[in-house]
Amino acid sequence: MKRPSGKRGDELSEVVPAFTEMTDRILYGEVWEREGLAKRDRSLLTIAALATANRHQQLEAHIGLALDNGVTKEELGEAILHLAFYASWPASVTASRIFLEVVKKREAAD
Repeated sequence: MKRPSGKRGDELSEVVPAFTEMTDRILYGEVWEREGLAKRDRSLLTIAALATANRHQQLEAHIGLALDNGVTKEELGEAILHLAFYASWPASVTASRIFLEVVKKREAAD
């Protein structure tokens, strides 16, 4: 599997090429390709982890990847709502806004 595209990730190769190579090879090449979970489930888990750990800078790419991996917009909305009660309301508000931006960008591209 290829890592989610994004300007920041692509630019990192200029300054930390070994880091991005290992990310591609180990995280997206080995971890994401394991048979224990479907990619759509890994996407949901990743979004939950990023949202609840306030790692919002990576949410946009992973929300797009989740949509590519077969998670529906409705499922993403439900996941974000669910997280509001277990993680935090503010984290879910931020994730919702990022989700909206991803949807708008995809609709504009179509």
